[in-house]
Amino acid sequence: APSQLGCFTRSGPNFEHPNVEYHVQPLSLDAFGEPLHRFNAFTASVCNLNPTSRGSVRIRSPRAEDAPAIAANYLSTEADRRVAADSLRLTRRIAAMPALAKYRPKEVKPGVQFQTDEELARLAGDIGTTIFHPVGTCRMGAAGDPLAVVDPELRVRGVVGLRIAGASVMPHITSGNTNSPTLMIAERAAEWLRAAARR
Repeated sequence: APSQLGCFTRSGPNFEHPNVEYHVQPLSLDAFGEPLHRFNAFTASVCNLNPTSRGSVRIRSPRAEDAPAIAANYLSTEADRRVAADSLRLTRRIAAMPALAKYRPKEVKPGVQFQTDEELARLAGDIGTTIFHPVGTCRMGAAGDPLAVVDPELRVRGVVGLRIAGASVMPHITSGNTNSPTLMIAERAAEWLRAAARR
């Protein structure tokens, strides 16, 4: 991603620790993969670090060629909708700071005409993406967890000799980018595989 500025902060005073991360890019577009806008702009993307909404990925058929059924379920909880609305308001306050006044920033999306919690949460959903950090599709869990795909040593339940080592095993997303935790998961998997080979 072309982000050249980032920060962790709180979307509101009720959070003890940072609950959102900013990714700021020196460009503007309607959606990833579409042409850049032909005007000077920046994009301030805000990521909820502790979302409570949960989606699902399900096998659609026994044919490997068939795409899975994916239900992202973004912003399905009131807590996530509140963080989205508050984050957009925080972004507006930042853009109105004296340090940016000489650039005269003008809001393109979602648009200053939208002010209510409901409007802001809906529009955040309309323009939101995963920012390439989905997790939990093959979550790790204890033996009694009906949603757990792998055990605490990353072994796929019901399949001998198969482990999964990636962000998909995280039961919940980490409070930040997923790359470093994924490397840690891979290192642990390598240790377990080496130990199993020595037996």
